[in-house]
Amino acid sequence: MGSETPSTHIFLVCFPAQGHINPMLRLGKRLAAKGMLVSFSTTENYGKEMRKANSDINDQATPVGSGFIRFEFFQDGLPEDDPKRADMDYYVPKLELVGKELVAQMIKRHATEGRPVSCLVNNPFIPWVCDVAVELGIPQATLWIQSCAVFSAYYHYNNKTVSFPTEAEPNMDVQLPGMPVLKHDEIPSFLHPSDPFQVLGRAILGQFKKLSKSLYVLMDTFQDLEPEIIEHMSQVCIVKPVGPLFKNPKAPETSIRGDLMKADDCLDWLDSKPPDSVVYISFGSIVHLKQEQVDEIAHGLLCSGVSFLWVLKPPAKAFGLEKHVLPQGFLEEVGDKGKLVQWSPQEQVLGHTSVACFLTHCGWNSSVEALTSGVPVVTFPQWGDQVTNAKFLVDVFGVGLRLSRGKAENRLVMRAEVEKCLLEATVGDKAVELRRNALKWKKAAEEAVAEGGSSDRSLEDFLDEISKITSVA
Repeated sequence: MGSETPSTHIFLVCFPAQGHINPMLRLGKRLAAKGMLVSFSTTENYGKEMRKANSDINDQATPVGSGFIRFEFFQDGLPEDDPKRADMDYYVPKLELVGKELVAQMIKRHATEGRPVSCLVNNPFIPWVCDVAVELGIPQATLWIQSCAVFSAYYHYNNKTVSFPTEAEPNMDVQLPGMPVLKHDEIPSFLHPSDPFQVLGRAILGQFKKLSKSLYVLMDTFQDLEPEIIEHMSQVCIVKPVGPLFKNPKAPETSIRGDLMKADDCLDWLDSKPPDSVVYISFGSIVHLKQEQVDEIAHGLLCSGVSFLWVLKPPAKAFGLEKHVLPQGFLEEVGDKGKLVQWSPQEQVLGHTSVACFLTHCGWNSSVEALTSGVPVVTFPQWGDQVTNAKFLVDVFGVGLRLSRGKAENRLVMRAEVEKCLLEATVGDKAVELRRNALKWKKAAEEAVAEGGSSDRSLEDFLDEISKITSVA
């Protein structure tokens, strides 16, 4: 880089999970495109997988737009393939213990090498990054990678300003400012007293205990999508909606991606299908359905007769889960009407004209990608923010049909329900209505990220503020 090194250096620290890496890397590319030097950091075990899937990921500064992006990974203190990484009760505090010291060392080294860090950015599950920033006297921002509605839920739960379900009243409805009433199974499930993953809720709540340490909360949402909620939360902290990060109007020429697996080729197959004819099915990088549920979905697909592209990702070794199998004779009966892949280039799939709807687990990344691509959804949430996102996709944004209420429902969704829902989402008046609403959100998202749009202005405001602080320092 030499003399062309940008004066503003933004250091991104990311929790090691696919659903966290994607939006953080998209933010990094957006910042680099605006002339920043961006360092992206997560754990070495994830860095190794990222390098395997993408040869452009290394410690050299790669030009992106008028800036640069580079990668720097740190050890998490565990041996390779250690199953303890799947135990969040163990791993989250372990990562904090090791990460605090190693991230601080990296930032100090950059200062001595003439690349002082101007701003540190973290995402949920690693609130300790805020402490590192305070100790080193560096401005800090948080990238919130879920909806502003979910941010509001955690904020009010943490501050005890709204009543939430308790062990004594587990079925309590929740009324948050600027939102429809959420039933007990529509709040982020980590906040429910019966949820088995409360350790993740505690990790996220740790971020809210340190909220005053973040100069800004950057959000992967946009003003028109959640106007009342953004306005409400802006009264308690500086919220900057900068999304959808997945939609980059001036996409710079770069092949850098955050996927941990190489995507299988499926675009030629999609090219062979008529417009609005294919159901795209993906449950993200973590969700692992019961084998019986996979069987019912498979039979529902057969009964519906729709064409489909189905992502059946093998589970990570650390989780010790069995790989899914399909019913005997399924592939032969489906023939060319269906295609199975282990991983897909989801952005390109959702942008393809042959895709009619998306059967999704409703992670926020997938939800925003569907909205931004103008694709209706069939919601099949499991836990966490997915159940809240499903509520908004169906009842607020008007782009979805509900097939499942979440893992807490403890119910097998039968093939007849799958068939009925897929047909309703792909043919007839309801399908037309869902598509019309989805295309409206696509237009709003494009306007938000366009030059001078609400999200573009938010990002410029953030960079102006960091530049001012840096120049004074």
